[in-house]
Amino acid sequence: MTTSTTATTAPQQSEGRTRFYQVGSFAVGNRLLPEVRSLQSSRERNNTLTSGHRACQGCGEALGARYVLDAATAAAEQAGGSLVTVNATGCLEVFSSPYPESAWRLPWLHSLFGNAPAVATGVAAGLRAKGRDDIRVVAQGGDGGTVDIGFGCLSGMFERGDDVLYVCYDNQAYMNTGVQRSGATPPAVRTATTQAVGDAPGNVFGQGKDVPRIAMAHEIPYVATATVADLHDLERKVAYAMSLHGPRYIHVFVPCPLGWGSKSSHTVRIARLAVESGLFPVFEAEHGEVTGVSPIRRQVPVEDYLVLQRRYAHLFRPTRDEQTIARIQAIADRNIRRYGLLGHPDAVPVLNDEVTGAASTLGARADLNDAPKED
Repeated sequence: MTTSTTATTAPQQSEGRTRFYQVGSFAVGNRLLPEVRSLQSSRERNNTLTSGHRACQGCGEALGARYVLDAATAAAEQAGGSLVTVNATGCLEVFSSPYPESAWRLPWLHSLFGNAPAVATGVAAGLRAKGRDDIRVVAQGGDGGTVDIGFGCLSGMFERGDDVLYVCYDNQAYMNTGVQRSGATPPAVRTATTQAVGDAPGNVFGQGKDVPRIAMAHEIPYVATATVADLHDLERKVAYAMSLHGPRYIHVFVPCPLGWGSKSSHTVRIARLAVESGLFPVFEAEHGEVTGVSPIRRQVPVEDYLVLQRRYAHLFRPTRDEQTIARIQAIADRNIRRYGLLGHPDAVPVLNDEVTGAASTLGARADLNDAPKED
């Protein structure tokens, strides 16, 4: 097993004190460090999802889709080809393409809620019949369209070996229809259909689907998880997936401020805390075998992740629910053991914390007072 962290060199400091803008980011002196520049930071990026769409402020799905498709388009163009995208019904389709407008700047097809994998299969088959092996196909959808409604079509795409990269943007519920529970909704979460009432408030424990592991069971060429908190990791995985053929699957964790009751400014922070707590393991696998993980650099208790989201407020008010918080911590601990997320002292951080000052804020224990207030 190998680690997938990005090794970089800390910036050189002169004898005088070096000042940084945006402490904890990749910016130094209002310029991005050359060795850590992402594709998204380039002026030459494709900007596949351009401005003017109607996503909520801080929408993780909009960030994820833009990063994924810019990276996929760049990879296709570097290979001398181009990209076509098939989009399931969901938030991403609703906010990006209100008729007659569209924020997409690439060939983009909208299909029904559950058949994006099947439509993408048809597109790939049609291109193959016309001898157009230079055009690659990416399908995308939310967790509702992927984990629940479109799961049969997705499994069929996997087992037939269709040449499609499928990307699931997981915000853990049906957000565009009113925040109903999906098969990806975590236990204890409050949604419109799992209210915080009764002896066991929120979504029940023991239900739901782990689709990345189900995809691995199909032994397809490539499966990966990623978050919007690590752009370099996400871009790298998309580029690698585009270098392969056959069915490939990437599951991207995308916080939803509206549905999760979190601050729009906390989207990336919450995604990072999901990883650092162990609740969302970031890994990649080929043909059913885990080949790499993103190790936890600074483990945090799950409470740090939970407390920033109003959908978990019933675990802390009016009294603290120690038993339920402990059960969620047990899930994180199991993920850490299963994927070996700790014990990687050789893992090199993207930037040195002592240099960036990140240690003073990232991963720090969240304060209840910083959580969004109930309306």
